[in-house]
Amino acid sequence: MHVICSLYKARTSSKQEKRLAVRSSHQKSHPAGAGNSFDCSKGRQEQKSPLPCMVPRSSNPNVPLSEANNQHNPDLTWVGLIGIVCFCCPGMFNALTGMGGGGQVDPTAANNANTALYTTFAVFGVLGGGIYNILGPRFTLAAGCSTYVLYAGSFLYYNHDHHQAFAIVAGAILGIGAGFLWAGEGAIMASYPPPHRKGTYISLFWSIFNMGGVIGGLIPFVLNHNRSEAASVNDGTYIGFMCFMAAGTLLSLAILPPSKVVRDDGTRCTNIKYSSVSTEVVEICRLFLNWNMLLIAPAAWGSNFFYSYQFNNVNGALFNLRTRGLNNVFHWGAQMVGSVGIGYILDFSFQSRRKRGFVGIGVVSVLGTVIWAGGLAKQLGYSHKDLPSKLDFKDSGSDFAGPFVLYFSYGLLDAWSTGYAGFYKGVQSAGAAIAWQVDTHKAPLLTQLIVNWSLTTVSYPLLIILVMLAVKDEQKGDEASANPASLDNNSKPV
Repeated sequence: MHVICSLYKARTSSKQEKRLAVRSSHQKSHPAGAGNSFDCSKGRQEQKSPLPCMVPRSSNPNVPLSEANNQHNPDLTWVGLIGIVCFCCPGMFNALTGMGGGGQVDPTAANNANTALYTTFAVFGVLGGGIYNILGPRFTLAAGCSTYVLYAGSFLYYNHDHHQAFAIVAGAILGIGAGFLWAGEGAIMASYPPPHRKGTYISLFWSIFNMGGVIGGLIPFVLNHNRSEAASVNDGTYIGFMCFMAAGTLLSLAILPPSKVVRDDGTRCTNIKYSSVSTEVVEICRLFLNWNMLLIAPAAWGSNFFYSYQFNNVNGALFNLRTRGLNNVFHWGAQMVGSVGIGYILDFSFQSRRKRGFVGIGVVSVLGTVIWAGGLAKQLGYSHKDLPSKLDFKDSGSDFAGPFVLYFSYGLLDAWSTGYAGFYKGVQSAGAAIAWQVDTHKAPLLTQLIVNWSLTTVSYPLLIILVMLAVKDEQKGDEASANPASLDNNSKPV
């Protein structure tokens, strides 16, 4: 949950060797797109901590700082550019997936493609760091972004030839590419911002990225506006997504490596290196014996589990095609609003970090319960065998309002969940892979809702326990000790 990681900092046990633990700012999301994440970049890592991490290495000392200043642009430029890249690729993926069934009347192909996607992402979410170490940010991002184009193209093909094999293979390849992209994004967001402005830069990134889902929702809405009776989106919708994704791929080639970027304050960017793949695998496996991580396991499992239900069986089942595009605009917009709201509670509501944690969990649990209760009230009125007439934003009048507010609220709920590098990613992806197959096999809709509600509800008391036992209030000097400038040149991956 977003509530925990904004607060949780591991304590160092050695004064002789301090290291900066840096976390990838993923998506909750969604491996290829949606979701929010927390930043543990300001925390200090215990030397024997089981958490896989990245640590900074100094930039090339042979490059004079004055020369770098004369040749390269400020760090904010590149943070904004990576935001635009994610706007074009995973942001558009969010909009495509959010339509339900990938914009098709039968969601089976999209469900199977997403199962393949999450399965491969569970593996390459770990391997992506090793690829980044070899290829660097530019080619790692470009390789990842190109797989989004292929995925959207597979549904363009499916629009004409209803064979799902291409879509499934493209989904599996996208899972690999998503691992590459988020490894590159995480390293950039950890290395480029100056230590005292990481929060501002990360907020800027997520604002730009989430706008991809908002703007992407307008593509099917505008291109299918006059097709109120259409069951599947037209070719132009998929081509529009592919154009944005191709643009993101090209823009990723403009990203500079950290050694060639100088921050606004004149300091050099930290040269991030991930741990080796073998180290990542071993450390992530150890997390299954770490009680802190086990306490967030239900939240991790459930954070992507509800996507198949919300996209296919709420947005896809209740609304017609053009209205689903409009709903996506507000759904992903709600995520932006929700992120700002919970972020304010966690950062500014109280001086005590523990108190902020308790209040944050309390707010999320109350609002989450209300939202799922509203979903239950609506779900009792329909099933797979008794679907209601499709709602239209123009023709359905007041009948449209209630379900629309419900889907908007699901976007808020999604904003309060997040991804956690390595362990969280693996558990989250495993849950998502199963969830899409649950929907493919037509599990009762009421059962799906109850399972989703239960997963989120069970996580609340476990997170409270985690705050009670593991979250400590800041001591003076914590922030200073977390400054990368204080690290020696011999820092090595943990």
